[in-house]
Amino acid sequence: MSSPKIASLSWGQMKVQDCSTTYKDCKVWPGGSRSWDWRETGTEHSPGVQPADVEEVAKKGVQTLVIGRGMSEALKVPASTVDYLKRQGINVLVLQTEQAVKEYNALAAQGVKVGGVFHSTC
Repeated sequence: MSSPKIASLSWGQMKVQDCSTTYKDCKVWPGGSRSWDWRETGTEHSPGVQPADVEEVAKKGVQTLVIGRGMSEALKVPASTVDYLKRQGINVLVLQTEQAVKEYNALAAQGVKVGGVFHSTC
């Protein structure tokens, strides 16, 4: 199963290939995607992305997980989250969201089992 391409990104809106839903923030993995609702884990810009935010995608068998920190990189990613993913044997890329989407799409095009969590605003 391949990772779906991010079809478009603009401030506050993301579209995933073959998905009719427009997301503000989203999680993607080989074969699927869904909205990323920060309220599920109590996530805020600081301290940022928690292991609980990436656990679902990590369990989908991804080799690499790309984290988009927002258009202005306001979303933090603590070392504990990166360490959690590395302990699972997952490569981690933490980038500004536009760069994160480009990298995610490039990896998906190469057939890498890539997942992502993306913040599309600040």
